[in-house]
Amino acid sequence: MGSPCELSLYAESRPALERARDVACREIARLEAKYSRYRDDSLASRINRSAGSACGIEVDDETAALLDFAATAWTESEGRFDPTSGVLRRAWDFRSGHVPDPSETEAVHRLVGWSRIRWERPRLALPTVGMELDFGGFVKEYAADRVAECLRQEGLAFGLVDLGGDMAIVGPHPDGSPWLIGVRDPRAPSEAIARIALHSGGLATSGDYERCMVVDGVRYSHLLDPRTGESFRSGPACVSVRAPHCLVAGVTATIAMLHEEPSAEAFLADLGLPHLGITQAGRIFGETRLVEIAPRPRRRTRGAAVGRL
Repeated sequence: MGSPCELSLYAESRPALERARDVACREIARLEAKYSRYRDDSLASRINRSAGSACGIEVDDETAALLDFAATAWTESEGRFDPTSGVLRRAWDFRSGHVPDPSETEAVHRLVGWSRIRWERPRLALPTVGMELDFGGFVKEYAADRVAECLRQEGLAFGLVDLGGDMAIVGPHPDGSPWLIGVRDPRAPSEAIARIALHSGGLATSGDYERCMVVDGVRYSHLLDPRTGESFRSGPACVSVRAPHCLVAGVTATIAMLHEEPSAEAFLADLGLPHLGITQAGRIFGETRLVEIAPRPRRRTRGAAVGRL
C-alpha cells in the first residue's frame, strides 16, 4: 500500500490472532496485486495499456463496483474527484522542488477527463493513448473496509485496521470503549491537535502537509485539481471525515479539500457526515462534539490488545 500499515486486534488466543493476521495480509496483498499501477501484471496496468483501444477491456464485478462508485463521486463532486487525473504526476514531482511550467501541466492535463472514458458494464475503454486510470486515490480506503469485513467473517469482533491513516473499525474495544484516533496538526504533523472517538465505521483524513513542497514561500499541495491540472491551494489545511465505510470517508475528505475554505465547510455540513476540519489559519470547524480538541500527548490508542500486528 506504499505506506505504514497496522492492525490492532483482539482475539481469544495467539493462534487465532495469527490466523486473523494472515487473512488480513492476504486480502491486502490481493488488492495491491490487482490495483497497483506499479505492477506490470496488475489489472490497473492492463487497463492503462489498453488506452487507445476502441474495444477497451472487460472487468470483473469487484472492479465494476469500484468504477460505478468513481462515476458517482465524479458526478457529485462536479469533477473534483477524477480517477483519470493520476497522469498529472508526470508534471508534478513534489520531491523535485520544481513547479512545472504551465506548458508541462497542459500537456498532461489533456489526458484527464472521466467524462471522456466509455464505461458500460463490464467494458471500460480509455479513448486516448496515454490516458490512465489510477485506483490509488481510493483503493486503500476500499482495502481498509475489505480487511475489516474479512476479519469480522473470521470471527473477530474487536479491532482496528489502519492502512496508512485510512481506518476501518472491526469493532470497539472489548469493554465497549471506542478507539481514539489522533488528528495531526497540519502545521506540526508530529503532534495531535485533536482526537476522534470511533466505535464503528471508517475514518479518513486528507491534508495539505502530505507530499507537498514549498517554493519561494508558497506551499504546493499534492492535491491536484483534475479540472485545472494545478495544485489546489485555496482549500482547508486538513479534513477528517467519519462515515459508515472508509471508502466514503476518504473520497469525501479529498473532495472537501478541493473546495475553497468557506465552501468546504458548507459542502461537509450539507453531506451530514461527522467531520473535523482545520483552516489555513488554524481554526477548527465541524462537529467538535465528536472530538477532544485540547492537545494531549499523542496517543492513537491501540489499547491492551492481545496483539498488534
